[in-house]
Amino acid sequence: MVEIKSDAALAAMREAGRVVANALQAVRGAAGVRVSLTELDEVARTVLYEAGAKSPFLGYRPDFAPTPFPAVICTSVNDAVVHGIPTGYRLRDGDLVSIDCGAELDGWTGDAAISFTVGTPSPADLELIKATQEALDAGIAAATVGNRIGDISHAIGTAAKAAGCGMPSNFGGHGIGRKMHEDPHVANHGRPGRGYPLRHGLTLAIEPMLMAGGRDDYRVSPDGWTLKTTDGSRAAHIEHTVAITEDGPRVLTLP
Repeated sequence: MVEIKSDAALAAMREAGRVVANALQAVRGAAGVRVSLTELDEVARTVLYEAGAKSPFLGYRPDFAPTPFPAVICTSVNDAVVHGIPTGYRLRDGDLVSIDCGAELDGWTGDAAISFTVGTPSPADLELIKATQEALDAGIAAATVGNRIGDISHAIGTAAKAAGCGMPSNFGGHGIGRKMHEDPHVANHGRPGRGYPLRHGLTLAIEPMLMAGGRDDYRVSPDGWTLKTTDGSRAAHIEHTVAITEDGPRVLTLP
């Protein structure tokens, strides 16, 4: 069931989104060579705690997961696409890092992700991050009243294809509001003019996940959570929670 949010609900979701943005900024600021992924998780936990927010990630267990998720952020490094579990791994010079974070505040949820490099970046990684951002921007631009979910999906997929990148099949964005994952599903590829109609008050998490090798297949790590590229190529993931409004798309997870 798709819930259309009131303007008051959108304002409340913006506050949850602000917490997410602050957590991601803090994590990015703390990331550096020899900083562990668990240390980054602690940074995010502190931001959520001080804001009076809860994590929708901590303890979350979808059907595919063998265990509940043990952290408040996903930390996906290099060939990890999404859902990376924070471990004692210490970041190295040149690593490409994707951080996904959510927050629940006063009954409403925000969800966003960023990708960045640590230390000395490679030009290829910077291009991959740029392509992922452009795919997200294209998806957000298509998130207008009168369009359909397929228009968002088509915009993302077209941008990814133009960059020569693959995207993991069966994974994409989603509705969001009272829960982190709500209807409708937002595929990262699709046909324009198809799918659920976009209306004022619909809220979506739009999240392209690009893989530099150009393939759409992936493998699941032994932890049962982390998706990795099958060819060892790098991956990037950028996400925003977006409200569809009569005045155009409104990003709720900006700083």
